[in-house]
Amino acid sequence: MLKKVLVLMSLSLFMNQIQAQTKEFALYTGKVPNAKDVTNTEKSEVDANGILRISAVTVPTISVYPAPQELSNGTAVIIFPGGGYSILAASHEGSDVAREFNKIGVTAFVLKYRIPNDAAQVDKSIAPLQDAQQALRVLRANAQSYGINPDRIGIMGFSAGGHLAATTATHFDQPVGELADASNVRPDFAILIYPVITMKDFGHNGSKVQLIGKNPSEAQVLSYSNETRVTAQTPPIFLVHAGDDKAVPVQNSLAFYEACQKNGVAAELHVYPKGGHGFGLNNRTTKDKWFDHLKNWMDANGWLKK
Repeated sequence: MLKKVLVLMSLSLFMNQIQAQTKEFALYTGKVPNAKDVTNTEKSEVDANGILRISAVTVPTISVYPAPQELSNGTAVIIFPGGGYSILAASHEGSDVAREFNKIGVTAFVLKYRIPNDAAQVDKSIAPLQDAQQALRVLRANAQSYGINPDRIGIMGFSAGGHLAATTATHFDQPVGELADASNVRPDFAILIYPVITMKDFGHNGSKVQLIGKNPSEAQVLSYSNETRVTAQTPPIFLVHAGDDKAVPVQNSLAFYEACQKNGVAAELHVYPKGGHGFGLNNRTTKDKWFDHLKNWMDANGWLKK
């Protein structure tokens, strides 16, 4: 009982902090594209590990975490939380990470993208990518008001959110949905943390079923196996994984890194011997902090310069 009370208190404090520091906006003006007329049953709850889980997302939004004015360098990152395309792990793979970016002068945006659902979308397989591409359009169109450089907008994803980030980084030449236009939806860099990369055997079956169904076509499997989509135009990539990840095998990151190498894409890969899956910012098996390596990588590429 005491543990439940403490968790509820933590959620209350967490939500108060969110409301005090961020603004959440609807991703689309008017009707959400590729959407069926369904009741909004979105639900937020904290699990036994203190992780905020958002389920049944049908109305996508974007939350803004502005960098302090004295630190701001004009770079922005859009964060896609993980959750197997079933839920969004919105705290340790979302808001917590956004605040770390703020400390290094980066304005962060957490995307609450739609959970693929045949009952809620006309084509569930494109709904998350639609939302990711729309987020890039919105940020570039309104860059001045956010105090960011439209040519320094990256993306970041964890687990299934990593799959969405990898898809966004490799499918920008094919905008999806009815709002597809000539807008630039290529991210300037991509950060993939224990990502699902492929829809093949070494991927994550739960994410695969949620996104493209139990009996996808070979074309769908190939299209969403992002290691096959890397080209010389793929943006710079930063990857983190644990070698003992049982949920999403490290082979996912290895395959994507190898594809980057073959296509001349600048990529940096960090593999920890242990850590499992879903560790967020803190791999408890090591004193090493992967975010420190990310900061160095971003600095080396000029994204932390004012």
